[in-house]
Amino acid sequence: MKKLIKKNALIGLPVVAVTMLSSLLSNVAAEEKSDEGDSAVVALADVKWTPLNKARGDASPQAATLWGDRAGDAATGFLVKFKDGFSSPPHIHNVTYRGVVISGLIHNDDPAAAKMWMPSSSYWTQPAGENHITAAKGENNMALIEIDSGPYLVLPSDKATDNGERPINVHESNIVWQDATETTRIEVGASQKSPQMALLWMKADQARTNGSLLKLPAGFQGELRTGKGRFRAVVVNGQVAMQQDEKSSKLVAGSYFTHLGATVYRLKTEKETVLYLRHAGGYRVVAK
Repeated sequence: MKKLIKKNALIGLPVVAVTMLSSLLSNVAAEEKSDEGDSAVVALADVKWTPLNKARGDASPQAATLWGDRAGDAATGFLVKFKDGFSSPPHIHNVTYRGVVISGLIHNDDPAAAKMWMPSSSYWTQPAGENHITAAKGENNMALIEIDSGPYLVLPSDKATDNGERPINVHESNIVWQDATETTRIEVGASQKSPQMALLWMKADQARTNGSLLKLPAGFQGELRTGKGRFRAVVVNGQVAMQQDEKSSKLVAGSYFTHLGATVYRLKTEKETVLYLRHAGGYRVVAK
């Protein structure tokens, strides 16, 4: 019940106003600690799935690393997929994580809380040490999880602690989107339908490292221009044709691309597509 009161307090507020709470997480050095090189593209079909929690055997959700190493100490992003009807026992984690729902319905809350099923493009955080459960409903349930340092461990609930952070659950319907009339990050012509962005979280570091959602309308064609620093993008739903330099890819939900330093991605969509963007250096979206 404690968390339900917090979630009700979110209704109607800009996401940026509530997600600044997660800015206590980690530092830029961990962000750049990566062995994936300056640029990489990982299609969903090429990821390697392994048990998220080996101790649970066949009952464990499956996980696939996109960047970093969840068994090591680096900043890491990984996919998790759950079977229909999955419900974990109460547990805690040793590190705080953020989650974005990619497909299906996911619930993450106190063990006694009523179910609040979050669809694709919903966002949540889970503080280290706080007792909770995770459940899933649907044929294909998948989420992006990211941590700013590892390892990522699942521990019994009797080791619960309070580190002062508070969880955030933002249902997709409560996300506040901004278009070209409300943000300088998006540039479109007068007759073009504007992409939309929603800031989810921001750190208090010098680079203002942050995470956001970018919604591209059906039929979009244009450029995604990144600044200096590490840029990461994960397709949340839809599909995008992406070209960088001479390389091109068609990426479905769960696929990932990254670049270190300024670059230009040429993007094209046939249907509405949402990307999760994590970056330290800003970006601009320019419709063509």
